[in-house]
Amino acid sequence: MVLVNSIEKGIVIDHISAGLGTRIFHYLGIENSQYTVAFIMNATSKQYGKKDLIKIENVIDIDLAVLGLIDPNATVNVIENHVVTRKINLELPKTVTNVIKCKNPRCVTSSESNVPHVFHLVNDEKREYRCEYCDDIVDMKGDKQDEILHKQWTCSRSGGR
Repeated sequence: MVLVNSIEKGIVIDHISAGLGTRIFHYLGIENSQYTVAFIMNATSKQYGKKDLIKIENVIDIDLAVLGLIDPNATVNVIENHVVTRKINLELPKTVTNVIKCKNPRCVTSSESNVPHVFHLVNDEKREYRCEYCDDIVDMKGDKQDEILHKQWTCSRSGGR
């Protein structure tokens, strides 16, 4: 059995579909941060069989829309003073900006660097998004999630730990 200590302040991304934890981990750029992180893969879950789990100490501000895009079944628990103060069930975002990169070479986003990449959800079941400019469709299921841009940590570590 693996024992991971509780955290005083931060977030726990729970119920991540087994195997998608690495995508969330890499999107968040946690490997390059100074935060204390626990990343558990293929943990036993009574409800899901197997799941991944990420605990990040001293971080509370994350983009929930992007996490919902990667795994809409995941949950985010906000921890303060060792207690879950808020539990958030993720869902597919209706619109995402600068999260998915359009791969169409004729799209205005390919030639203009200051144009935001805006995508709108067109099919919930297939998790398909349409580019606002060129109408190109991106499927966010399975291995197609490589279109997701990576987050850059811009905040400094707090909490003095």
